[in-house]
Amino acid sequence: MPSSEIRSTAATAVYEEIKNDILAGRLAPGLKLRINQVAKRYGTGSSPIREALNRLSSDWLVDRREQRGFYVAEVSTQGLSELVKTRIWLESVALRESTENADQAWEERLVLAHHRLSHTKRSKSETEYILNPEWETHHADFHQTLISSCGSTPLLKYCEDLRNKSDRYRLLAAACVSARKELDEHREIFEAAVARKFERAAELLRAHYIITETIIKERFSKTV
Repeated sequence: MPSSEIRSTAATAVYEEIKNDILAGRLAPGLKLRINQVAKRYGTGSSPIREALNRLSSDWLVDRREQRGFYVAEVSTQGLSELVKTRIWLESVALRESTENADQAWEERLVLAHHRLSHTKRSKSETEYILNPEWETHHADFHQTLISSCGSTPLLKYCEDLRNKSDRYRLLAAACVSARKELDEHREIFEAAVARKFERAAELLRAHYIITETIIKERFSKTV
């Protein structure tokens, strides 16, 4: 394999690792990403790191500051509001198209996705919040399956990207958000979707996101 392809493969791999760590809050907002330290952390060279960080800056997950280097992008209530508002706009369109195009295969996927989500513990502990990666996977799958029959790959990608960025906020405030009972919210969205009641499903989805936004903002207000 040519050296350029090797570098590209390494950059893509480390891009995914850094992205996941930012979204999960393992790399804190505002953290300075020193090339040498990041390269050591991820066990790769400085060139793939620079390429990955430049790519992440295009994703708004890393800030590239002139003459100062790279930093993990900050979070803000305004940024969260913009993400949620845009997510509601796009997912409302995707949900309408998905319910209009829905067939038995889509409904079966949604039934399975909801079943897995509703039968998985939000936290790995009964006494304190401990992130459960399995729940996170099923949660993402449920929301993506809802809109999976929209007929637009770019729209699905935009929605997934916005969900990942929104989830970053949710995970940073996870201990607070986890206290909320989400089973009923997901069930109601699911039931409206399989009944092909688009307006009702969209209304419930919007309320679901607004509740999450409100809880996260309350959490952030207590930490500043």
